[in-house]
Amino acid sequence: MNDLLITGLLILTLFLILGSGVWIGLSLSGVAWVGMQLFSSRPAGDAMAVTIWGSSSSWTLTALPLFIWMGEILFRTRLSQDMFHGLAPWLQSLPGRLLHTNVAGCTIFAAVSGSSAATCATIGKMTLPELNRRGYPEGMVVGTLAGAGTLGLLIPPSIIMIVYGVTADVSIAKLFIAGVIPGLMLAGLFSGYIIVWALRNPELVPAAERRYTFLEKVKESRTLIPVVLLIAAVLGSIYTGIATATEAAAVGVVGSLVLSALQGTLNWASFRDALMGATRLYCMIALILAGAAFLTLSMGYIGLPRHLAEWIAELGLSQFELIAVLTLFYIVLGCFLDGISMVVLTMGVIMPTVTKAGIDPIWFGIFIVLVVEMAQITPPVGFNLFVLQGMTGRELPWIARVTLPMFFVMVFAVLLLYWFPGLATWLPEQMMR
Repeated sequence: MNDLLITGLLILTLFLILGSGVWIGLSLSGVAWVGMQLFSSRPAGDAMAVTIWGSSSSWTLTALPLFIWMGEILFRTRLSQDMFHGLAPWLQSLPGRLLHTNVAGCTIFAAVSGSSAATCATIGKMTLPELNRRGYPEGMVVGTLAGAGTLGLLIPPSIIMIVYGVTADVSIAKLFIAGVIPGLMLAGLFSGYIIVWALRNPELVPAAERRYTFLEKVKESRTLIPVVLLIAAVLGSIYTGIATATEAAAVGVVGSLVLSALQGTLNWASFRDALMGATRLYCMIALILAGAAFLTLSMGYIGLPRHLAEWIAELGLSQFELIAVLTLFYIVLGCFLDGISMVVLTMGVIMPTVTKAGIDPIWFGIFIVLVVEMAQITPPVGFNLFVLQGMTGRELPWIARVTLPMFFVMVFAVLLLYWFPGLATWLPEQMMR
C-alpha cells in the first residue's frame, strides 16, 4: 500500500511539473529529487550531481550525436529527389505503383538516419508533391508516409536503439543487427497493405506514365549508388566487427559530408545548420537521459522497481499476457510522451520485470522500438503527425484517421514478432558467433 501511495504521489508530481510547461528532462530530475528527498536517506543533491555527470559522460552515448549529425547533413542534400528518380521505374509495375516510393524511400533513408521525424520529412519532401501531382489519393499518400516514416526508428542506425541500449545496458551493435529483419518485415507489411488496397480500389490508382526497359531502370537507379555505398560503409563496418557503433557513426558523418560535397549542397550555411540542428536535438535528448538516470537511481533507493517486479510476478502473467499489457501501456503512454522519454522513463522499472519473466533483452528492445513507432502516429503527441501537418496543412484528426491502418499493420507486426522471436534474435546470434 505504501508503494502505491508513493508511486501515485510521484506520478502526480511528474504530471503537475510537465503540465506547467517545464522541459521533460528537468521534470524527471525534479520528480527524482522529490522522491529521494522524501523517501530516501541519501542526500539528493550529491546523488543528482554524480548521476547526471555519469550519464552525460558515457562513451556509449558518443554514437548518438554523430548519427543525428549524419541525418541532419543528409536532410539538406538532394538525396530525396535522387531517390525518387531511382526508385520510381522499379515500382511502376506493382499494384499501387508509386505509392511504394513512400515505403522504399523511407526504408533506404532509415538506414542512414536514426530519426523517424527526419525520415518522414526527408521522404515527404520527395513524395508528397510528386504523388499529388500525379493524382494519387492524398489520404493514402499521407497515411503510408506517416507509417513508413517510423522505419527510421527500427532500421539501424537508430537513435532509440542507442537510448535503449544505454538505459537497459544492452549491446548496441547487437540491437542494430537485430533490427534489420523486423525492419524489412515491417516495410514489407506496409507494401503489402498498399497492394491489397490497390487491388480493391484499382480505379483510384493512376495509370503508369511510361514503361521502362530493364536497361533504362538500371540507368535511372545510378542516383541510388552513393546512398547505398554510405549504408554499406556504416552498417557493414558494424556487422563485420571492423568498427563499434560509435566508430561507424563517425564513418557515417564523414561519408555524408563527402556525399553532400559531391552533390554541391555542402556550403558553410548548410554545414552550420546541420551542426546546430544536431546539437539542439542531442542536447534535448541528453537532458532527458540525465533526468531519467537520476529518476532511475531515485526509484532504486525507494525500492519501487523491485516491488513492482515482485507484484507483477505474483500476478502469474504468462509472457504473452505480460507483452500484451506492456503493449497497451506503451500505446497509452505514447499519447502523452515522445518515444525517447517513454524508454528512459520506464526502463528502470520495467527491465527487472522483463528479466524475471525470462524475456530476451535484445528481443525486448526490438519490441520496445515497435511500440514506440506506434506512438509516432498516435495523437496528440505523434511526432510524424506533427511533421505531416506542417508539410500538408491538413488538420491533425484527418492525418491521424488516414494513418490508422498503418497503426494496425504495426500491431500485426508486434504479434508476428512474438510468434516468431527469431525474427529479432536469429541474426545477432549468427553475426556474433
